[in-house]
Amino acid sequence: MKYKNCMLCPRACGVDRTSGATGVCGQSDKIRAARAALHFWEEPCISGADGSGAVFFSGCNLRCVFCQNEAIAKGTMGKEITPERLTQIFFELKEQGANNINLVTAGHFLPGVIKAMERAREEGFDLPFVYNTSGYEEVDSIRALDGLVDIYLPDLKYVSPQLSARYSHAKDYFEKASRALEEMVRQTGEPVFYVKKKHEMTMAYSLWEKEASCGIDSVEYNQICDDPEVEILMSRGTIVRHLLLPGQTEDSKAVIRYLYETYGDEIYISIMNQFTPLFNVADYPELNRKVTAKEYDEVLDFAISLGVENAFLQEGDVALESFIPDFNYEGID
Repeated sequence: MKYKNCMLCPRACGVDRTSGATGVCGQSDKIRAARAALHFWEEPCISGADGSGAVFFSGCNLRCVFCQNEAIAKGTMGKEITPERLTQIFFELKEQGANNINLVTAGHFLPGVIKAMERAREEGFDLPFVYNTSGYEEVDSIRALDGLVDIYLPDLKYVSPQLSARYSHAKDYFEKASRALEEMVRQTGEPVFYVKKKHEMTMAYSLWEKEASCGIDSVEYNQICDDPEVEILMSRGTIVRHLLLPGQTEDSKAVIRYLYETYGDEIYISIMNQFTPLFNVADYPELNRKVTAKEYDEVLDFAISLGVENAFLQEGDVALESFIPDFNYEGID
């Protein structure tokens, strides 16, 4: 895996990023990040009450027109850090009480990120690593993470090549994302959870099916879920996120059908209604609204009709700009 003639992602732009030139991701070979802090807005088995230690990297290879993290996706924000500094950040987040380390859009920095992860493990770092991605990944890049990543948290945004071309400039999105996902699930296998003392839950998610747990039987699991003194966190597994877009319920159903028919209960599906229309959708008027309750309920009903049990749903009005992190370089210096 090299930055020279870069082929780390499906864009395969071939840029020599070691020369200071930037690829489609907008980045050279120097790791840049805009925030490293406890994050409380992931699925509850990731964030828990104490938070996920999220490192938000600068740049992105996908550039969705509706991106909620556009400030860093364009690569104009962020500070350079070395792999050694990144390792230090992992330990600092652990000291703050993080349940895991959440690598948000790290694929275009994989050579350096892998070096930081390997060094952390050599120094005794024992929290799970979460790889949080748009899903638009090269299989070889995901293979390079085998044995390092404990939890994959990819999107599966579209099945339709027309939608992925229009909104993410990537007609081959489903082809690439589905192959990458296959490798992720191969590495993690079925979900594994562990019990941790519980504080007040603040996430905008609820666990859909309490009996669909791995590692403990349904009776024990229900007892634990009803116990106000404990919470359950994921130690290994794959959670696939799907964000509903306004007016695109049929493609959302196609995504969920593919995931369930391909993986069944081997993965969790996170069905999200938090789409927030920002100024960046001005040229896409069909996206200039929130997802309606009727649209969301229609997709949830479809998932239930398929037999989906391992799933997360979102409750209440989570389509808020307040859920977008403040990229103020916290935890980077």
